Amino acid sequence: MPRDQIHLACDSCSRHNYTATKNRRTHPSRGEFKKYCRFCRKHTSHRETR
Repeated sequence: MPRDQIHLACDSCSRHNYTATKNRRTHPSRGEFKKYCRFCRKHTSHRETR
């Protein structure tokens, strides 16, 4: 099964900071991760965008 590339955007500033891969067949919902945002200069919640 091929893994699709996804983009993670910061919730507070809405900038695309990270890319990741995921299997959409096994995880169809959008993921949310705590990651460091270099524009906000702190750890914030990042959501998957399409």
